Amino acid sequence: MTKHKVVSREHWIAARKRLLVNEKKFTHLRDRLAEERRKLPWVKVDENYVFEGPNGRETLAQLFGKKSQLIVYHFMFGPGWKEGCPHCSFWADHYDGMQPHLKARDVSFVVISRAPWPEIKPFKKRMGWSFKWMSSNRNDFNYDYHVSFRPEDIQRKRVFYNYVTGPMPMTDREGISVFVKDKKGNIFHTYSTFARGIDIVNTTYHFLDLVPKGRDEHGRGQFWVRYHDRYSS
Repeated sequence: MTKHKVVSREHWIAARKRLLVNEKKFTHLRDRLAEERRKLPWVKVDENYVFEGPNGRETLAQLFGKKSQLIVYHFMFGPGWKEGCPHCSFWADHYDGMQPHLKARDVSFVVISRAPWPEIKPFKKRMGWSFKWMSSNRNDFNYDYHVSFRPEDIQRKRVFYNYVTGPMPMTDREGISVFVKDKKGNIFHTYSTFARGIDIVNTTYHFLDLVPKGRDEHGRGQFWVRYHDRYSS
């Protein structure tokens, strides 16, 4: 920090304009990627998934509510875990405020985990979240959308995650999946992303990318992340 180059305001403006050229290129590329994402083919969902939550059982179709689009965040929280994943919790801290805006754009949002609802409920209460959270404990949803892995696949080191097959040292991982429902009630899977692909929805990271220290992780991953009620400052 103290050894950083310091220049006059005029030199700073010139350097900032050079960076702006690349920032605009990135923005336009991001727009093109979003368009390509929307053009992906769809897969019809034939499985009648039933989830459990605070209001009892709900099907995948019911999770849409009155909206035609549904975003699912796959939260790492397996059966018997004492707490949900701290890193997924970091992401989830951003979700409550966006709910009215998503609903205004014909989008419902739900978090889904493999842990039974009675195990999810106290953790959600502790964290103070109000977004919808459902359990897929009694169906294969997590396995079908490649965020949970069966013991035999882990043992064989043949786990399919983030579109590659290989070793996986854990039973559950993070991800986002998107679905759409047509006027006839047919449901289609339109998109999924995993691992670093979910960075795009983490607002804190985008703000950290603006400051001089950046994410300050230096190849150590999210070593600094804590549950929001466990930071020392």
